[in-house]
Amino acid sequence: MAEIFLKTLPFFLLIGLGYWAGRTRFFSAEATAYLTKFVFYFALSAMLFRFSSNLRLEELADWPFILAYLSATMVVYLFVTALSLLRGRPVAEAAFEAQCGVIGNVGFLGIPMLVLLLGPEAIGPVVMVLAVDLIVFGSLIVIIVSASRGTFSWGILPKVAIGLVKNPMIVSITLGLLWSAFALPIPGPMAEFLQILGAAATPGALFAIGASLATKSAERLTTAVELSAVKLLLHPAAVSVAALLVFQVETYAAGVMIAAASLPVAGNVYILAQHYGIAPQRVSATILISTAASIFTISAMIALVTAL
Repeated sequence: MAEIFLKTLPFFLLIGLGYWAGRTRFFSAEATAYLTKFVFYFALSAMLFRFSSNLRLEELADWPFILAYLSATMVVYLFVTALSLLRGRPVAEAAFEAQCGVIGNVGFLGIPMLVLLLGPEAIGPVVMVLAVDLIVFGSLIVIIVSASRGTFSWGILPKVAIGLVKNPMIVSITLGLLWSAFALPIPGPMAEFLQILGAAATPGALFAIGASLATKSAERLTTAVELSAVKLLLHPAAVSVAALLVFQVETYAAGVMIAAASLPVAGNVYILAQHYGIAPQRVSATILISTAASIFTISAMIALVTAL
């Protein structure tokens, strides 16, 4: 446990450095936004393309894995939604609380951390988790919010699909898989270009997470603490049951899935909450608290999955 904590500590020190830079205004909100764009559209895309170009499509068609993660995540999603509705929250707010309970920071934190700590073989399972989060739950929140506001129509589905197609993470993964499917060689200069650019993803993403956290406010702490506990503890617990007992996923892949489920709440949940004007302070506080607490919980979770 102590050894794994020391291995994860540099990741959180980078987040802490970014937080300090944002908190002291050494890094402005505008600078953080541009750094995030660089990581999201360029560095992370290069990393994902390089990783996925070495994968085979059948590695990402592991249906027991997909069903285990999807079913467990949906159970937690419905559980949080039900609790929120019982507390008298409107449907749209309940949906965002449910997003906080299941959507982890897989892109910016999970990919660099889990691949480094659990080995390069982790990229396939991590990509499957990311795909389910983006395609299923990323679409679901838009549909629920639209329906709750009485603006849902079947015409929104093509817009959701276009939004997914434009997501650079999905684009880079798809292009990498196509490259692999056609067994195309990667020329030396291109490989070095992807290596150099992709190497900026890890420090850039972690610094950007910290700098963006500096703008978050810790309001409505009781709900935020509850949602953080759901994300960091209940979600990986549910995924563990589904992966190991129900669907009997291969042990290593199940460990990666469980570790991915233990990641703190993703920043894009706040972006959507702010965009729709639905509980942004609550989501903001949950991201802040879950990220701070995950310094310890992720280390414990990785220690557990490596012992499987």
